[in-house]
Amino acid sequence: MTDIQTTRIVLAARPEGRPKPSDFRTETQALKAPQDGQVLLETLYLSLDPYMRGRMNEGESYAPPMALGDVMVGGTVSRVVESRYPNLKAGDVVLSAAGWQTHAVVDGKGLRKLDPDAAPPSTALHVLGMTGFTAYSGLLTIGQPKEGETVVVAAASGPVGSMVGQIARIRGARVVGIAGGADKCAYVVDELGFDAAVDHRAPDFAKQLAQACPDGIDVYFENVGGPVWDAVQPLLNLYARIPVCGLVAHYNDKDVAEGPDRLPAMMGTVLKKSLTIRGFIMSELMEEQMPAFLKDVTGWIAEGRVRWREDMVEGLENAPDAFIGLLEGKNFGKVVVKVADL
Repeated sequence: MTDIQTTRIVLAARPEGRPKPSDFRTETQALKAPQDGQVLLETLYLSLDPYMRGRMNEGESYAPPMALGDVMVGGTVSRVVESRYPNLKAGDVVLSAAGWQTHAVVDGKGLRKLDPDAAPPSTALHVLGMTGFTAYSGLLTIGQPKEGETVVVAAASGPVGSMVGQIARIRGARVVGIAGGADKCAYVVDELGFDAAVDHRAPDFAKQLAQACPDGIDVYFENVGGPVWDAVQPLLNLYARIPVCGLVAHYNDKDVAEGPDRLPAMMGTVLKKSLTIRGFIMSELMEEQMPAFLKDVTGWIAEGRVRWREDMVEGLENAPDAFIGLLEGKNFGKVVVKVADL
């Protein structure tokens, strides 16, 4: 193997509130040749996701924080350049977790080989990957929508919310999406087939949501928090189920919000309405449910029942700005960074 250098983006400083470009640093580093069991990868596509913001913080969470100087974490679709792993060869396209860098040497075990002829490879980062599985496992395991029930999902035009709504529709539920702006609301109704959509930026958002849910809410898939939750909570029906996979409205918070303690009132609602609220991390469900997820969603794609939208960003150097914009809701669809040509 000739010497390979990787261009990588590392965590330079821990953000205080909203991440800044100075919180990231671009470096070039020489890579060692792959050893037995390893492969050399070239990154084709990089996934940007809100969970990365939490990994930039110190403190206990469901996953260890990144150390300063670490490569920013992230899922990638990569091409095998050189293989010392028996089940992979040069030219294979795989799903990996190589992070924000152009090349990486990784353990071949655990890489998922992709078939570029079956679906566009970048879909392994969303509808056939982490965000799609998050929607599938959280909705079906915790939300358990029944035919005719009302399912509400925030960030409905995003990669998780769009899948939640489409799967709920396949299961026979009535689906109401919450999104930011008229274009996104039109997209989830006209393109994704939701029954209704409400703009959370509207001054009378809570009133519009109530009108869109005349029979209340049976399942609310929570991935935002903030004022959206405030509007949803009064509409929850008896025995409503709330899968919680994220709280993106709070990821840049620096301090605890001032104001009255609303926890007692919320817990009173949980008690009076016998609500089920469960947070989940998709990794805890992967071993049991991933085969069914891939089978179901691959079939739904072939049948034209699942659609998606990518917000494609060209060039690894643009990943920090795209990530900052993602946390502010500037994206439209799944944010994917194109690092190299397929």
